[in-house]
Amino acid sequence: MLYYEDIEVGAVQRFGNKLVTREEVIDFAGKYDPQPFHLDDEAAAQTYFGRLSASGWHTGSMAMRMMVDNMKEKQQAGLGSPGIDALRWLKPVYPGDTLRCETEVLSKRRSASRREMGLFESKLTVINQHDEPVMTMRSTGLIRVRNPDAD
Repeated sequence: MLYYEDIEVGAVQRFGNKLVTREEVIDFAGKYDPQPFHLDDEAAAQTYFGRLSASGWHTGSMAMRMMVDNMKEKQQAGLGSPGIDALRWLKPVYPGDTLRCETEVLSKRRSASRREMGLFESKLTVINQHDEPVMTMRSTGLIRVRNPDAD
């Protein structure tokens, strides 16, 4: 199990491998972001994207799935997150792209009010098959402290 004490500032992890399918792009957009360039080839061809593209929210959701799968594999003592501080969609994601993730731990600290909890700030980068970053996100994670009574 990975606890607060095990997290190292500067540590980088690389994980994930997600093929983006046309069906998923259209299904997600139809449910959550029904803009024409996420749903229709002809409409998308008339936009900046030039063709059908995934919603940025879909990209974030795919990244979340890859992160959760990675956390399960590493058995992290995670306690959730209070939120995202910065989110950027850098390049369009298209059907046929393959995405992967990279995280870097930027900082960490113990909670002042809850001794059993630590916080860490990390940057997530989602990268396509051309090694191009398509999304970045900076967020804070909450994680259990192995021994809350220790300093």
